[in-house]
Amino acid sequence: MLRIARLTDYATVVMTVLAEAPDAVLSTTELAERAGLEATTVAKVLKPLAQSGLVEGFRGSAGGYKLARDAHRISLGDVVEAMEGPLAMTECCSQQSGCSIAQGCRSRHAWQRVNHLIADALRATPLLASEGQHK
Repeated sequence: MLRIARLTDYATVVMTVLAEAPDAVLSTTELAERAGLEATTVAKVLKPLAQSGLVEGFRGSAGGYKLARDAHRISLGDVVEAMEGPLAMTECCSQQSGCSIAQGCRSRHAWQRVNHLIADALRATPLLASEGQHK
């Protein structure tokens, strides 16, 4: 079964909580309460999200986090790549493939095609996709 990592799933939850309060700066504790997650988990996902430029952190007594740009301009692909790195379903789909049989592999092109389809779908799906948007 193909699955994203649990922390990536939690990152999308945290991002949607931030998207629901676009003008607010929310603390890790507030985010955890609104998301129904542990504060330590929220802190773990915020670090790579901030490093990738998806969220902005503010220090001080009124500090916390908010989205770095409009939620409609953030895709699920942005979140997945922030948490897991470049999208690559198999080794041969990776930019730095270390696969010793990649050149002669008969399934390489099929996996690359599937990888592109999934990556394109993730990049085309906004964080705040409406319910009628899926096909």
